[in-house]
Amino acid sequence: MEFKVVQKEIELQSRGWIPTFHDIRKEILDIVEASGVKNGTVAIVSHHTTCSVMVQECSHDIDSFDLEYLQHDLLDIMRKMIPDFAEEHQYRHPGPIHAQYGRYVNEPGDYSSMNTDGHLRSVFFGRSETLTIKDGKLDLGLFAHIYFIDWDHVIARRRQVNVTVMGTTEDVEDRKINGGEVINTRRRFTDEEKAYDVHFDLQQQR
Repeated sequence: MEFKVVQKEIELQSRGWIPTFHDIRKEILDIVEASGVKNGTVAIVSHHTTCSVMVQECSHDIDSFDLEYLQHDLLDIMRKMIPDFAEEHQYRHPGPIHAQYGRYVNEPGDYSSMNTDGHLRSVFFGRSETLTIKDGKLDLGLFAHIYFIDWDHVIARRRQVNVTVMGTTEDVEDRKINGGEVINTRRRFTDEEKAYDVHFDLQQQR
């Protein structure tokens, strides 16, 4: 059985001034198809600490901010949890040493380090997603898209998504557990738990 590993990088341009949601479903599908992997996984990972990867429904409608409605709903919730960085010293980060480091690595100004909201949001969301490849197809279901979210809206930035496809080029055996029998996870009461209790009669006596 041949096992393959394919790695690709996707380059993106975020716009700044508001978080950017990049729909990268097509690019991931193309990478999986070109890899030749029939059964395995694909890992989609952000190279950056202020960015996340999300698998979610495409909600189609787009507002004047170029955000799908579901994306803007999500952003509204995140702003309630982690407010936009709007004024100096709103958060402890960045401190003076970090600001100096930003100058050392040629950031355009101290303001470009005022992206604490982006760092905190990416912690909540995580920076990666792993999806299953079955019979050469990505297991996304009918509605799911893959979004790369750049929470850092201080300045426009170039971004990179790292994609790793791993798996076999051959078919796999039947995937069904117990022949596809539906597993009932509901609580099952014992006969003792369902037994008659004399206190039941109190209701009838009223």
